Amino acid sequence: MNQSFKERFGLNASILSMLGMVILIGMGEKMGERFLPIYILAIGGSSYAVGALNAIDNFLSAIYSYIGGILSDRFGYKNTLISVSILSIIGFLIVIVFPSWQAVLIGSVFFISWTALSLPAILSLIATTLKENKQTMGVSMHSLVRRIPMAIGPLFGGFIINIYGIVLGARIAFGVALIFALIAIFFIHRFVLETGERSRIDLKAGFTRMPKPLRVLLVSDILIRFAEQIPYAFVVVYVVNNLGNSAVTFSFLTLIEMLTAMFIYIPVALLSEKVRSKTIVSITFFFFAIFPLVLSISNSIWILYLAFIIRGLKEFGEPTRKALIVKLSDPDIKASAYGTYYLIRDVIVSIAALFSASLWNISPYMNFGIASLFGFIGLILFIRFGQDQRTSG
Repeated sequence: MNQSFKERFGLNASILSMLGMVILIGMGEKMGERFLPIYILAIGGSSYAVGALNAIDNFLSAIYSYIGGILSDRFGYKNTLISVSILSIIGFLIVIVFPSWQAVLIGSVFFISWTALSLPAILSLIATTLKENKQTMGVSMHSLVRRIPMAIGPLFGGFIINIYGIVLGARIAFGVALIFALIAIFFIHRFVLETGERSRIDLKAGFTRMPKPLRVLLVSDILIRFAEQIPYAFVVVYVVNNLGNSAVTFSFLTLIEMLTAMFIYIPVALLSEKVRSKTIVSITFFFFAIFPLVLSISNSIWILYLAFIIRGLKEFGEPTRKALIVKLSDPDIKASAYGTYYLIRDVIVSIAALFSASLWNISPYMNFGIASLFGFIGLILFIRFGQDQRTSG
């Protein structure tokens, strides 16, 4: 690979190793995870069980993000990545061995851990091995590559479910995920190099020393995540059960979403060096807010295509937003600020996800409408008060 190409896109041996690991584990995970809502319904679970799954995901992601930062700082990102991969395997085994919706909820406590627990370790790897002016590019490359399994994984999972049915097909998909996770553990052990200094995460300092611009971003982001998470678990239910499409059709819609996101990551990463972060993040928040509305009027496959293109475009400025968190943080406690930000955001968002089933049982359109309303409030708040520069207070 040409050296100038690697430098331009922030690619070194450690980054390339991490990206390979993300593809391998993500591929297995997404083959089954995206179909869990219809799997739960097929084995006797209710819409409240589906809502509980999403709430568990959000709540534990908040806790796991913070714990992941502590583990990475104390034991190093390499050991952390191996450990959380083992936790995922335990979760996959529970779902495979016990075909009940209760087992899915218990297993999810383990297999949803990988993304949340690994993210601080991955960001630590990026921050350690890349220069500051290439860290946004590093985050963008990670965001791009993790969409590859998010696009292809559900496609394979959908075909398996079409052949073997929802119940057996989902368990087979998680069996494949388990095998991929085992291979990934070897991959991490063999190729990821541990370097860099360790830092201390302090929850209290992360909150009390959070500058006002970062607090504005946090509040706006919470409202935006309401727009995402209130309908999240029910998107597949709406497309497959309400609109009468197949699992394969949903897989192709997911593929469209992920391809859209992948195509924009690198151009936006380059654009972020010339355009204000606030502008890029505002565009991202707009796509978050409008997706539920477009989905609610999707009475044809072509409008569904448009809806999932919009869902992909919501990734427009996600790497920029993550980089902005670090930029707006107190330089002495960046790890604390990052861990605190995600802890607060995801704990609050998990509450909204818990009530998503109640809105769904009233009407899918109530669910989608309330979600979009929260999104536009978050967008307006950020446009009015959001900033690019850190200030005191």
